[in-house]
Amino acid sequence: MGLLTFSLNLTLDGCVDHQEGIADDETHAFFTQLMDEGGAMLWGRVTYEMMESYWPAVARGDVEVPAALREWAVKLEAKPKYVVSSTRKDFPWNNSYHLTGDLRRAVSRLKDATPAGVLLGSGKLATALDRLDLIDEYQFLVHPESPATARPCTRAAFPAHDGSNWCRRSRCAAARSPCTTGARAEG
Repeated sequence: MGLLTFSLNLTLDGCVDHQEGIADDETHAFFTQLMDEGGAMLWGRVTYEMMESYWPAVARGDVEVPAALREWAVKLEAKPKYVVSSTRKDFPWNNSYHLTGDLRRAVSRLKDATPAGVLLGSGKLATALDRLDLIDEYQFLVHPESPATARPCTRAAFPAHDGSNWCRRSRCAAARSPCTTGARAEG
């Protein structure tokens, strides 16, 4: 059985807006390595749609980007992508699959079928899976800066004091070396 690893960018103050933080070559190399180590991706509908709206065009070469982003996009294109959604049924992006039925059973079956592990990248879905005690590792890339914008951003949604496993998880990934930008991966 593969591990389910929740991985996400966030700022020091807990902002998980995908437009915040440091989106440089080191950041993309970090997430490319995580993706390389795993056997599949797992997202909620909103994250899937955000990713689907940009990365296939990068993988095709329709968008000019640095090499690290192109490498990420090409590898993501080939990686199996599983989506949990109660409202959308059609997932046309290459190698995309809809997880249906009972969430606990569907994700447990996915973990069983993916010995290399599954990389989870959706906050709302992670909250539900945390409550079901299905997340095995947490891997956060913490950026040292708070958002400079005045617009509100999403805060980490994990409940800290209601019995969540997030605060007492016994199996966590080891912290990795800090990037030169000051971002640090914590597990």
